[in-house]
Amino acid sequence: MAATGKEAQRAELHRTIWRIANDLRGSVDGWDFKTYVLGMLFYRFVSENLADYLNRLERAAGEVGFEYAELPDDQAEGGRTATVEEKGFYILPSELFRNVRRRAANDPNLNETLERVFRNIEGSAVGYESEHDLKGLFDDLDVNSSKLGNTVARRNEKLVKLLDAIGDLPLGDFADNAIDLFGDAYEYLMQMYASQAGKSGGEYYTPQEVSEVLARIAVVGKERVNKVYDPAAGSGSLLLKFAKVLGPENVGGFYGQEINLTTYNLARINMFLHDVNYTKFDMAHGDTLTDPQHWDDEPFEAIVSNPPYSIRWEGDSNPLLINDERFAPAGVLAPKSKADLAFTMHMLAWLAVNGTAAIVEFPGVLYRGGAERKIRKYLIDNNFIDTVIQLPPDLFFGTTIATCIIVLKRSKTDNAVLFIDASAEFTRVGNKNKLLPANQQHIVDTFVTRTDVDHVAKLVSNEAIAENEYNIAVSSYVEPEDTREEVDIRALNAEIARIVARQAELRASIDAIVADLEGESP
Repeated sequence: MAATGKEAQRAELHRTIWRIANDLRGSVDGWDFKTYVLGMLFYRFVSENLADYLNRLERAAGEVGFEYAELPDDQAEGGRTATVEEKGFYILPSELFRNVRRRAANDPNLNETLERVFRNIEGSAVGYESEHDLKGLFDDLDVNSSKLGNTVARRNEKLVKLLDAIGDLPLGDFADNAIDLFGDAYEYLMQMYASQAGKSGGEYYTPQEVSEVLARIAVVGKERVNKVYDPAAGSGSLLLKFAKVLGPENVGGFYGQEINLTTYNLARINMFLHDVNYTKFDMAHGDTLTDPQHWDDEPFEAIVSNPPYSIRWEGDSNPLLINDERFAPAGVLAPKSKADLAFTMHMLAWLAVNGTAAIVEFPGVLYRGGAERKIRKYLIDNNFIDTVIQLPPDLFFGTTIATCIIVLKRSKTDNAVLFIDASAEFTRVGNKNKLLPANQQHIVDTFVTRTDVDHVAKLVSNEAIAENEYNIAVSSYVEPEDTREEVDIRALNAEIARIVARQAELRASIDAIVADLEGESP
């Protein structure tokens, strides 16, 4: 089947990005270099986004041939305040991506020019509501880094190549929103670098098809959600899946927190690159477990997350945490060496009464004893666990572990947990397993139907789970299909007897032949 125009456009974009990454990387480590490629992509995006916005305004007002990029800076200053209040930032015409790129090859101080431009873009938001959303966005794009070259001339040479390469990306006319090419470029870059970087990249990136399953589960039965939240937001891609599943106009706001500064910057960049206005997202930097930043925004109607697996946290070494309203109800804290269920308790605490949380979990949380068993007891006894889904192995970058999804709800219609074995729902693509659309649909359909399916799904009462020591591993309840071939013992014995008899006949024949030969010998 021939690719559609959009698919061909996307494929061409991906090929170009791959070529850029390989051509420009050189001495810069791939995972470090992504910040240069993504940062420059962001610079091009905000430039085109702003110019397109101002061009449409002026042309609608009667200035038919208006082109913001060609306006002198002094004439552009008059629109600064109104534009920042609407878009969250401002860029003078001379500092737009296309104009800086046009002069780049002949600018011996290109590194200083870019540094000034980036500082000015961030500075344009100072004193406005968007200041928090813009601050530090270009921090990781260090145009003076020795990683780009040993001398200023070498560094500038690399920067010119980078500007040209990003400028040549086939992103089409910005006014044509038929395909979200900037956002798609970002996602492809993140996936490419995550797959190449292994664990360091995988920590920040949830494969798109897993994100889609989580988002779809979290909004079953809803056409709109007010606020969506991820306490371990990474690059923000998981949150943005809600916009794809429901449509951007049906998501009231995107909220998230991320502990890694570089990744926090990438999450904010991701929001802008998907054309989410600064008023519709609030990304925070910091440790969600010990310093959560969204007390004034909770509860959330939909929560999705892929928290880091079994990381260390303060736990009971911090005497304040056992009294924290997020953790206190369970009467015990998650172990210091395994924070998984601390994230789970945090999400439950901030989940709206009518909300759903879908969380990727390390499999050990389903059956380990000690404090984790006590937390599971609290969750089961209070009927907060809705579904446990066993995923296939080798879906995530940097690990082959078969993870699971725990679905939490505060308002359930039954006192049972649905266990789904989706361990076979994958297709091998390249060197990873993938949840193709049919696999995703089967998981979501099974979740929605909420009935027993032989070897796939089992609805188990909370009482039965309590009797099983609060073990919630899917394999404890869903019996795998026996794919061994059924053998008829009597038929097999008859076949063996026939073979033995035939063997005896052959031996007798061979003995007779040998005897004849020996009799003919002189």
